[in-house]
Parts: sequence; structure tokens; C-alpha cells
Amino acid sequence: MEFVERKRLLFLGLPWTFTKYTVSEDLLTINAGLLRTTENDCFMYKIQDVTLSATILERIFGLGTLTCFTGDTTNPELVMLHIKHARDIKNFILQASEEARRKRRTINTLDIGSEDVDNLN
Repeated sequence: MEFVERKRLLFLGLPWTFTKYTVSEDLLTINAGLLRTTENDCFMYKIQDVTLSATILERIFGLGTLTCFTGDTTNPELVMLHIKHARDIKNFILQASEEARRKRRTINTLDIGSEDVDNLN
């Protein structure tokens, strides 16, 4: 399964921008720009969490904004602005990222402040 979505103008939710988001089972790709283009990729196994937010205008026009928190050092947050089907895409990313970690036998480790333990002794 693959989602291809365009960043939309908030007004009327029309796709009159030059940013395209492609979400597949293995990769999240953001292509932006017209004269100078930028392509940013993130492997699914690096995505740790996804949040969905929607302003009142986004909700009126059936849009949402996804923020993907990654383990990538160059882009720790990838934002997909004003997209349709945001909830479906969020659920797909969460499921695909978990499956990609399972396939690679990669686990998420979070820093829970272990350095503070040394200061207690």
C-alpha cells in the first residue's frame, strides 16, 4: 500500500503547492519546491511516533497536519502540512514503522535519564 498526497492550501483545501508526500511501507519521502527542489527520505524503522493535529480551518476543509518524530539526526521531525486522509495516513505510518522495526529486529530505546542515577551515588 502507498499513499501519495500533496500539501494543500489551507483555504478550500486545494493542492496548489509544490510539496508532495509519498508514504510507502518502507519509506516516507517529502518532495518540495518548483525551481529548487528538495527531496527528503526517512526509512519507516526510524519513525518513533506520529502526532495528528488539526486547526479549526483544517477540520472545516477535511485536512490535518502530521508530525513524525524520527531517530534521524538530520531531520528529527518531519511535518506533513495540510493533508487529506491524515488519520488514515497516521495509522498507516504507525503500523508500517512498527512492522519495519520488527523486520529489521530494531527496537526503540528512549533516554529515560539514566545519567541522573550516577549523580545520586
